[in-house]
Amino acid sequence: MTRDVDLALLRAFVAVVDTGGMTAAGRRLNLTQAAVSQQIKRLEEHFAVSLFDREQRRVTLTEDGERLVGHARRMLSLNDEVWGLMTSHGFEGRVRIGAPHDLVGVYMPQILRDFSKAWPRVDISLTCIHTTGLRQSLEAGEVDVILTTEAAPNSDSRLLLSDRLVWVGASGGTAHERTPLPVTLGNPDCTFRAAAVEALGRVGRDWRFTCATSNYSAFHTTLDADLAVAPLLAHSVPVGMQILGEKEGLPELPLFYVNLYVAPNDPSAIALELADHIERVFAGRYPVAA
Repeated sequence: MTRDVDLALLRAFVAVVDTGGMTAAGRRLNLTQAAVSQQIKRLEEHFAVSLFDREQRRVTLTEDGERLVGHARRMLSLNDEVWGLMTSHGFEGRVRIGAPHDLVGVYMPQILRDFSKAWPRVDISLTCIHTTGLRQSLEAGEVDVILTTEAAPNSDSRLLLSDRLVWVGASGGTAHERTPLPVTLGNPDCTFRAAAVEALGRVGRDWRFTCATSNYSAFHTTLDADLAVAPLLAHSVPVGMQILGEKEGLPELPLFYVNLYVAPNDPSAIALELADHIERVFAGRYPVAA
């Protein structure tokens, strides 16, 4: 048996420890829950030990898992340091990225963390506004790279993901049963807002605003508290939320597209590298969009 340790397996192990579960670790790593579970199984088989106590409801490390976690973190840290040292290609300066609030929490943390480790001399700034504002900021030269949620692919962009817009509410909640239907939507420029309003009108479902905001915390507070339902991309549904559909009396919503744009006027090498990095992450997680 080889004595080499697969760092991808260690990364999955640490992600499960840090996030508290296979599903959450998958979101961090842009992998499916099944893929993370398989990586943990391979790591356990490699060492011939059990790393997690599977009889507990919550993720709990075994004694062997506790012995491994500190060493795993150090190996990953050294790996990322070496990667940044050998692949930085002298990149330095600043790159500005923008994304809607609904994409930031799901996709951006790991993408930006990995990019920052690989190119430590690059300063990254993040802007979170609605898609319309991001397109305007890109045209004005205020940002270098943006991710958008749009009703169609665009020839000027790179398609990262096509995803169904779905209704979401608190797990086990009853907000969807109320009349008029309490709904949380973004501000008037939110691309999901028009689609949700059109769908409700199509089936004649009476509704009312509970909250109209692009503030991510306020948006999700209304869902957590079972005060309302809201439209979100299926891949961005937070843990603890429930997807609702026709059996709950809610109309089907359309497909949306996550598109990536780079500044059209002489983009910097750093901006192009960040765009390529984002595209690789999405292509690895969602091969259909590659």
